[in-house]
Amino acid sequence: MSNAKHPVDEVLPAGKLLLYGLQHVLAMYAGAVAVPLIIAGAAGLSKEQTAFLINADLFTCGIATLLQTLGLGKFIGIRIPVIQGVTFAAVTPMIMLAKSSGLTAIYGAIIVSGLFTFLVAPFFSKLLKFFPPVVTGSVITVIGVSLLPVGVDWAAGGVGNPNYGQLSFLGVAFVVLAAILLINKYFKGFIANIAVLLGLIIGLIVAIPLGMANFSGVASAPLLGIDTPFHFGMPTFSVGAIIPFLLVMLVVMVESTGDFLAIGEIIDKPIQPKDLAAGLRADGLATSLGGILNAFPYTAFAQNVGLVGLTGIKSRFVVATSGGILVVMGLFPKLATIIASVPNPVLGGAGIAMFGIVAASGIKTLSKVDFQKNHHNIFIVAISVGVGLIPLVSPNFFKMLPDWSQTIVHSGITLGSLTAIILNAFFNGTKKSSADVEKELAEVAGVDVA
Repeated sequence: MSNAKHPVDEVLPAGKLLLYGLQHVLAMYAGAVAVPLIIAGAAGLSKEQTAFLINADLFTCGIATLLQTLGLGKFIGIRIPVIQGVTFAAVTPMIMLAKSSGLTAIYGAIIVSGLFTFLVAPFFSKLLKFFPPVVTGSVITVIGVSLLPVGVDWAAGGVGNPNYGQLSFLGVAFVVLAAILLINKYFKGFIANIAVLLGLIIGLIVAIPLGMANFSGVASAPLLGIDTPFHFGMPTFSVGAIIPFLLVMLVVMVESTGDFLAIGEIIDKPIQPKDLAAGLRADGLATSLGGILNAFPYTAFAQNVGLVGLTGIKSRFVVATSGGILVVMGLFPKLATIIASVPNPVLGGAGIAMFGIVAASGIKTLSKVDFQKNHHNIFIVAISVGVGLIPLVSPNFFKMLPDWSQTIVHSGITLGSLTAIILNAFFNGTKKSSADVEKELAEVAGVDVA
């Protein structure tokens, strides 16, 4: 095997790091601020408190991303281009607690669930043998397809917009998507690699005269905002609040595993159990920090997986730069407000391309799976993808199930992952070691494992 440095460890020139990093931030920003806005509404926070919550989230997003991409010591951080964001799996229990017990109960539960994740990470990572290509391909496909409605809703103006689907919204989204495709076709190298960023800029230029971009909050936003620990009060600890969050973090570990494996295949770097353990430890540490810094549980942001595949930029230092940008945005509310002014239709055009790339990556993985000699694999893919899409096509399908199960059944990614794992164990058994699965994943990615 060659001893040459893997592209994931390549440090690019500062200018490229900044532009590529900003591209990742723009791709994830809307998703990053959505959760604090939802929780602020449920908790009845004032406008100033809501702004503080958003900036605390961005600041902690940045720290979590730096933990994953740069690592801390030998055992924390997966060191691949993965950006961290708030997990939507925790939204439902956070809303319930915000209304019944307040933010301090949420933060107590977050701190404990983060420590739980940190401690069980090494044991969870040994389950890698349950993720052969037929499972990972199915999971990655479900991730991509599950994310597509987010991009579609953005393109139509955003959920709740009274003018949802307005032709001008669709037109701007089309301009962004067309720009990304044209730039990829007619340019190479650096210009092609920032196609998403250029598409967003072009879309913003088109959207401004149409009145879609609202910069009204920029002038009133404070120049500097410091995130102080326990801003909303000291955390309180309740067993009833903690148990749902432990369940949420089990879901998060399944989803993060799928995202880590997806990125590993895109960048031609198979994820080994020790890598997975390091990544999950970073998830746990970042989540506990979230409880201290007035933020939330953190996980790998699937939105940015597609951007890695679309640009072909594999360097983890690009996403580390994104982490630095997020930290700065968390300290400077004016800057965060400017970025937040990018309208939904602009983000939607890019989102459709990025999320579609994730699904295509899953299909690429499945194309290397043996469906001829092992006809059971077709059932694994068919049923896991079908079950994974149930929450997407019928959100009320599981509404009669117990409350404790809602976190699981409302996550298509988790449902698809669990179904694929169970069916693979049923049809193909679990006799393969983690090393065998690593080799299979490496061969799918085209990596020399000799």
